[in-house]
Amino acid sequence: MSQQGERRVPLASEMPMLGLGTWQNDDPDTCADTVETALNEGYRHIDTAQAYGNEEAVGRGIEAADVDREDVFLATKVWIDNLAYDDVLSTTEASLDKLGVDYVDLLYVHWPSRAYDPEETLRAFDELVDAGKVERIGISNFLPEQVDEAIDHADAPIFANQVELHPLLPQEELRAHCADRDVEVVAYSPLARGEVFNVPEITEIAEKHGVSEAQVSLAWLREKGVTAIPKATGEAHVLDNLASVDLDLDDEDVAAIDAIDRTDRQVDPSFSPW
Repeated sequence: MSQQGERRVPLASEMPMLGLGTWQNDDPDTCADTVETALNEGYRHIDTAQAYGNEEAVGRGIEAADVDREDVFLATKVWIDNLAYDDVLSTTEASLDKLGVDYVDLLYVHWPSRAYDPEETLRAFDELVDAGKVERIGISNFLPEQVDEAIDHADAPIFANQVELHPLLPQEELRAHCADRDVEVVAYSPLARGEVFNVPEITEIAEKHGVSEAQVSLAWLREKGVTAIPKATGEAHVLDNLASVDLDLDDEDVAAIDAIDRTDRQVDPSFSPW
């Protein structure tokens, strides 16, 4: 087991800036094994959601890893059908049971959609914080005006906004707004679901440094102050993503990625707010 990652993964506030995403990691054994491997190799941030259907497997991986629970930053999300006040409370309890934990470090509103009501939903989130079952509350897929609305309705600080963010969807306006409101930004699909491997500018930088395109993209996000949670299902990918914390891009590299003239949103459901 490597302990390097534990020492070297930088923090954004109290949150490790590189985490393991588990979206579409549907096979329970693969998911549990990946979480266990990631934690044993140095990851300390694990991200899941009610809608992923893998909270139990994630919990098994955390339990099996040679890492204390209090050293793991664990996040999950309440699905859009469960955002009424009573449903937030009951389904979060169910999530804790599945994960096998007494609390989560961060609980997100998964989307501002369907059953979401800022006043009632966030009242339930605040109650979970007061009960010690949630350390921090977050939002996901929120536009700037919805970020402001959430801040206005929640008693607890809005800790983070998790959104799709990568070199092909840099989200400059949203990042700036969150920075102004003291809200961390977490990037899901930080590799654009593999599309970053097909971007010549990123490949050129990867070859220059002798690293993968994935590492370049993750290092670019870190340069922007963004926490990334790439999915990985095998040890090789887990370790490759982790190695991104050792990559320092120079100003020329960052400028080249910033100048990429291509937009490619990967996640765009019918219930999205944009």
